[in-house]
Amino acid sequence: MAKEGIFDEFLVHCTSAFSQPSFENFCVLVTGWVLAGMRAMTSTALRALGAEMDKHFTTYYRFFSRAVWQPDALGTALVHLLLPYTPEGALIAVVDDTIARKNGRHIWGANVHHDPVHFMKKAVCFGHNWVVLAIVICVPLVKRAVAVPVYWRLYRSKKKRSGRTVDGKRESKATGVATNKDYRTRPELAMQMLAVLRGALDTERMIRLLGDSAYGGKSVSRHLPENTVLLSRMTMDAALYEKAPERKAGQNGRPRKKGTRLPSPKQMAQSKTPWRRATAMFYGKSVRVQYKTIDALWYKSAGTRMLRIVVVRDPKEKRKDDCFFSTDLSMSPKAILEAYALRWSIELAFRDSKQFLGFERSQCWTRKAVERTGPFAFVSYAMVVLWFARRGHQLYPKVVTPVPWYRHKRGPSLADMHQTARYALLRQGLLATPNRIGGKPKLTDHAESLLRLAA
Repeated sequence: MAKEGIFDEFLVHCTSAFSQPSFENFCVLVTGWVLAGMRAMTSTALRALGAEMDKHFTTYYRFFSRAVWQPDALGTALVHLLLPYTPEGALIAVVDDTIARKNGRHIWGANVHHDPVHFMKKAVCFGHNWVVLAIVICVPLVKRAVAVPVYWRLYRSKKKRSGRTVDGKRESKATGVATNKDYRTRPELAMQMLAVLRGALDTERMIRLLGDSAYGGKSVSRHLPENTVLLSRMTMDAALYEKAPERKAGQNGRPRKKGTRLPSPKQMAQSKTPWRRATAMFYGKSVRVQYKTIDALWYKSAGTRMLRIVVVRDPKEKRKDDCFFSTDLSMSPKAILEAYALRWSIELAFRDSKQFLGFERSQCWTRKAVERTGPFAFVSYAMVVLWFARRGHQLYPKVVTPVPWYRHKRGPSLADMHQTARYALLRQGLLATPNRIGGKPKLTDHAESLLRLAA
């Protein structure tokens, strides 16, 4: 009797995004990607599968460069799979962008971008800049929130970069630059993905979108879909105003859009108004904070939409004063701060996708291959997290042995989830494809594939 793969119960929900042949290739590549781990790309994924491939290797390369399938349709399938693990109430969505560093002047869409992790503030790097939308879920045994990327867009700059080689020849390293017609800013790309997510959910389900200051401007705050709330960071010198006064009967002239000027967040922090105190949960820890709050207009960003603004101070004075806002006036200051702290979960998803699932390793040149191969690490990430939430957390204590040098470890990390999933694949010994071959699992073949990969 044919045996099932560990990801089959999730993969079957993704069939609507593919044709039948493409779906079979998709299932094979997901398994190979998870087995390949930190060295994952198409070639290493196929090498990890070894003798289990039943098609020519070019078939799997064409899955990324030529096959007909839509990443958004796949992302929507992942959203429906993840919904049972989301907290009750509003759906928490996080948007941010990350860099995938590349080398080569012919790579489509690659350009020079700001390097956010460099020790120099104005450092730049060459590669792809991906804008990603993730949803936050709860995973058994994991004490922190887990962000799972579901939609992604490649940001394409309009700037062309040219220079000279070592030999003095001029070269251009900006293949696939955006024209004025198809150029989209990062916030505009975020709004595209938010619209897709809004269409995939019940209209009554509220979405809380979390983003840093880059996604808190008018491109986002003035174009939010219905039943969607934005939580973001505000600059300390923001110009705040009272709500416009009501128009009197018979009054001439254009109606006012804003009222009296209010103190900026920086001025609020420096004022003699006493600070309020609260204890909030940040990153799984109870933290004491001081805050001041006000409901006001930030006309330059959100227009005439009222915002609940929270200015925060660290009582220990280890961090600078900061300011956050929410478009939902019913949220308490403590709830706003705790909700915004969940934004950090997408940074962990970026790190784990790069370190354990090869997000930066793909070496594709063409447009379709570029737009699909790198983000395939996010798909594999989602499958690992889904499987761990459904089955893997029961197997985890048997696979991952506690070590004495991690004395403060509070739960499994993505590395532990990935290790447990690879163990389950080895133990099962069969590919996660729709067509199964009966018989006993060939653990030896899989072990040899992993040993070849590690070498």
